[in-house]
Amino acid sequence: MAPASRDGRPDRSKNAASNTNKKSADRSGKSAERSDRGTERSGKSADRSGKSAERSGRPAPGGRVGPKRTHRKGTSSPSVARGEARINNAKPARFQNVDPVDGDGANYVADGVRLQKVLAQAGVASRRGAEELIAAGRVDVDGEIVVEQGMRIDPATAVVRVDGARVVMDEDMQYLVLNKPKGWQSTMSDDQGRPCVGDIVAERVMAGQRLFHVGRLDADTEGLLLLTNDGELAHRLMHPSYEVPKTYLATVKGLVPRGLGRTLKAGIELDDGPAEVDNFSVLEVNEGQTLVKLVLHEGRKRIVRRMMDSVGFPVLGLVRTEIGTVNLGNQRPGSLRVLGRKEIGELYKAVGM
Repeated sequence: MAPASRDGRPDRSKNAASNTNKKSADRSGKSAERSDRGTERSGKSADRSGKSAERSGRPAPGGRVGPKRTHRKGTSSPSVARGEARINNAKPARFQNVDPVDGDGANYVADGVRLQKVLAQAGVASRRGAEELIAAGRVDVDGEIVVEQGMRIDPATAVVRVDGARVVMDEDMQYLVLNKPKGWQSTMSDDQGRPCVGDIVAERVMAGQRLFHVGRLDADTEGLLLLTNDGELAHRLMHPSYEVPKTYLATVKGLVPRGLGRTLKAGIELDDGPAEVDNFSVLEVNEGQTLVKLVLHEGRKRIVRRMMDSVGFPVLGLVRTEIGTVNLGNQRPGSLRVLGRKEIGELYKAVGM
């Protein structure tokens, strides 16, 4: 099947390449028979065509290609090699269309949604990862393989497949806050039979909702955990480059000195690299223990516990109370609540969506 054109529009002409070559040959023949004046005009026309192609980044009729458009996150195009090796996280549709799709292939919808965004929202991969899958030729729309970036589709009508498996795109977006209890695993299932997040949302999953948690909390840590099926939002919230703040309340052993906050803000060296907090404050001192508040945008494994251990104040209890502007409030452990429209908007704003 023919790939889509550079701007995302599929090439509707079955013999586009042969027609172009034939026309070029005809023009060349006629040009040879013309006078010097005609040849000069042809040269000027070709020159203008080349300049136009250079401005647009598309191939000129003579084969000359202008400068490539840079990718939005760097100067390189999505990696085909990484796209070929990338894991496909798509949840297949309950009913697959095994017969070829009727129609003319992928339809470009001017006011539609970019294909990579559709795949990211369906949880197939991050948006960058989806671009790599497209570049590797693993994505088809309405039976036509799309390898160029920028294709816009109507998610409500288009049939999108990754590696031949149809992707679910018609799910309603879900945004939930869970107060994870202490002792529970931040997984959707546990092969050792331990209580996990999946147990709490089991009914929703059985009803057809596809949910996954944004980041993790270790078993001994309780507090705010976001659950969603919005893959792009989840990816950005977890990525440290977007610097979404996460707030923790930690009860530590010992009396914390005044200068500890400056030390943690300046950064300390851990076994997997330097780490620092964005904010630190002492809230309460009681019977040889100190309650402190830490704000940081990193999400490395057990990072709060490791940072406090490294400065000589082991954590006795840890609760995550905020992610961005979303607050746990007085939500009881083990309970779920649906995020409000304003809270969702604030999360989108925080990650530039």
